[in-house]
Amino acid sequence: MLKKKLDRRRFLKASGAGLTGLTLLPNLSFNASAQTRGTSERRIYSLNHGWLYSDKVVTGATKSAFNEVGFQRVTIPHTNKLLPWHGFDDKDYEFVSIYRKHFRLPTEAGPRRVFIDFGAVMTAATVWINGQRLGEYRGGYTPFSFELTPHINWKGDNVLAVEVDSTERKDIPPFGGEIDYLTFGGIYRDVALRVVPNTFIENAFAKPVDVLSPNRRVEARVFLDETKSIGAPLTLTAELRDGDRMIASQTSQVNTRQESHDVTLSSLGAIDLWSIDRPKLYQVSVKLSAGGRVIDQYDTRIGFRDARFTPQGFFLNGNHLKLRGLNRHQTFPFVGQAMPARVQRRDAWILRKDLHCNIVRTSHYPQSPHFLDACDEYGLLVLEEIPGWQHVGDQKWQDLSVSYVEAMIRRDWNHPAIVLWGVRVNESQDYHDFYTRTNKLARALDDSRQTGGIRYKYDSELLEDVMTMNDFQIPLRQPNHPLYLNTEFIGHMYPTKRNDNIERITEHTMRHARVHNQIGSDKRYAGGIGWCAFDYNTHSNFCSGDRICYHGVADIFRVPKPAAGFYKSQCDPKEEIVLEPAFDWSRGDRNESFNVAMICSNCEHLKIYIGNRLVAEADPDVTNFGNLAHPPFVTNIRDGLRGPWGDLKIEGYIAGKLVITKMMSGKGVDQQLLIEPDDRELIGDGIDATRLVMKVTDEYKAVRPFANAAVALSITGPGEIIGENPFSLFGGVGAVWIKTKQSMGIIKVTAKHAELGSKTVEIVVKAFRPAGGTL
Repeated sequence: MLKKKLDRRRFLKASGAGLTGLTLLPNLSFNASAQTRGTSERRIYSLNHGWLYSDKVVTGATKSAFNEVGFQRVTIPHTNKLLPWHGFDDKDYEFVSIYRKHFRLPTEAGPRRVFIDFGAVMTAATVWINGQRLGEYRGGYTPFSFELTPHINWKGDNVLAVEVDSTERKDIPPFGGEIDYLTFGGIYRDVALRVVPNTFIENAFAKPVDVLSPNRRVEARVFLDETKSIGAPLTLTAELRDGDRMIASQTSQVNTRQESHDVTLSSLGAIDLWSIDRPKLYQVSVKLSAGGRVIDQYDTRIGFRDARFTPQGFFLNGNHLKLRGLNRHQTFPFVGQAMPARVQRRDAWILRKDLHCNIVRTSHYPQSPHFLDACDEYGLLVLEEIPGWQHVGDQKWQDLSVSYVEAMIRRDWNHPAIVLWGVRVNESQDYHDFYTRTNKLARALDDSRQTGGIRYKYDSELLEDVMTMNDFQIPLRQPNHPLYLNTEFIGHMYPTKRNDNIERITEHTMRHARVHNQIGSDKRYAGGIGWCAFDYNTHSNFCSGDRICYHGVADIFRVPKPAAGFYKSQCDPKEEIVLEPAFDWSRGDRNESFNVAMICSNCEHLKIYIGNRLVAEADPDVTNFGNLAHPPFVTNIRDGLRGPWGDLKIEGYIAGKLVITKMMSGKGVDQQLLIEPDDRELIGDGIDATRLVMKVTDEYKAVRPFANAAVALSITGPGEIIGENPFSLFGGVGAVWIKTKQSMGIIKVTAKHAELGSKTVEIVVKAFRPAGGTL
């Protein structure tokens, strides 16, 4: 409704979030978790298929009638330019492109209100429908919507046109200065058509309150959008469910003169809390009824958890939890940010289930809703922050940035995994008025979470609740605020490649362990989020000479380096028994005086053999790492290295029993080629994809770090290879992604190595059955 939109503008003005620079106030409720359900009039249609793309803007391409010869047929997510995994120029993707999409509305859709919802487009998007310009949205990390209703052809063809400007425009955050990452281009997140009644639920914040008390409840704040009066009494019904079981339901009358409407669900009884080990999720449905008939329904998921930074550290559900995690860029080789749901979710799995982190920071921007959904499901806490890197622009630039605070929070406020809003541009200088606005807005929108602002200056002005500090000193500085979280360390101070020599990869691992040990020594440190999870592409003045920052504990393909073993080893042995050497096995790839063997493990005792000789026994190094849950083992194997050479065998013991053995060959020979997909089943929608990891290993499956031969790939069936082919291994490893076509069948991928022969894997492609329909 017009009055509602005006009310919201007044709210934004009062909270300091100006609308300057936005052609249209976007609907910011785009949420991957929200689904059509029941008998409501709401319909969500995927618009990810059947787009036409040109990397050049052609005169007349925004009109309905246009000759589309030369346009490429693509699906969404889509990158505007396929690239090598390293050694390319960012100017290769910095251009303006055009997308077109034809669609017809099904009979059931009208006549209602129709919106186009974009998950994100990099960097600015100007949208047309049937030749009518709707406006430009500036910003590559936040969702936006346009209403199509006045311009829709209800009985015939409709044409969407989107002009995408992927240049680094100085008027759009994060640009205007230098940034240590690449943004790439294209329509890289999902697109949907949303059909709703004249009055509909625009958004709903379902906030669990007092979750640790018997009086726990859900306070649902519901936002309606109305163009004209329906002429019948309106009611809102909120329901809390656990699967098919109804837990609570409450109905209230709607006063359309209010901007938002509150419905409280109480008397909930026994509720399972959301935690990192048992991330229980519940469903909330909000139904809008007119004259007793349900006309709209908005569904989301929530978790009951109490998360709080205190002077005694971080507490989850009243229990102290030392935060241990990594920063994540959402960029990938070859396609930049344009990876589908399965691949985005896989990163959350790697961080939580493989590396056993309990928190991730979405550096340096709001990330994929699919990734956040997976964090909710896997129990991975999240610090989510607004786009930016050091630079702060003029007033209009700041106004856009403030609008991103609103976009981020309104999109993600129902995610239980998110425990901290980052409302300051990463490592920027103090801007009192600007950051007063961002904090005020965040607290007005969501009073259930604290705010943070990532900085590198120890004495910078703190307007946020939590001092979130990038500190690259070793040892770290002492906390200077009661609420203190380390948000970056190591990183650019010690870049490390998978094929660096033994001393460097050992020291890389050692540094991460040292920092977390110091963090564990003092309750004032809430925890530490290391820089970073995965290597990433960046600009020429930040990279190692090939447009990559080798800062990750895993490489750009998500294959772990030895430093990843430290994070992995900090889990309880009941979850996984871990034994990860922080070195490759060779005698000559070390200085004569370097005889240290560092092994990351949650075992209680190790035995180390060279050949058949027992050369060392070791206990956890509590002297240097006694503040860790599982200190690494650090022992001198000098005498063992002077004896006869042979295979390395490490045995791990718990309670005196042998529980794990790790072998590494001493032959120095590339023995086998291994290939393994993350998934053996995919969906034949032309979008779904999975990573295919390639490794050259010894006979014990230990990676051979100097294997760099080209692996030739061939594929049959309903799939295609996303990546370089042949692929030259780097550090003995590499990966491509296998993307489905729009059909069922069996994908067979064969990898051929000139010396080690061929390996073939099969992936089953199942039928595509969209939940809400596709146009």
